[in-house]
Amino acid sequence: MKTLKLYVPVVERVHGAHHPEFHEVRQLFDSMAAKISAGGRKRPELAAEFQRLREVTHNYQVPGDVCESYEAVYTMLSALDQAWHA
Repeated sequence: MKTLKLYVPVVERVHGAHHPEFHEVRQLFDSMAAKISAGGRKRPELAAEFQRLREVTHNYQVPGDVCESYEAVYTMLSALDQAWHA
């Protein structure tokens, strides 16, 4: 989560103009981070956010015209999705 919190705003700033879907990715991520933070030791319900992330990102498929940081965000989000549902 720490790395995602650093990368997501930067990727949005760099790629948001050409990949407007990333604005929604950031909103979803911010919502998830807030729920996790507010949940304390309780596991928050994030199924809707992960479902929407899979839809918006086409199952975390990395566009061909983006940097390694963009790819890293999708890789980390996918890993978080898998870990959350394990």
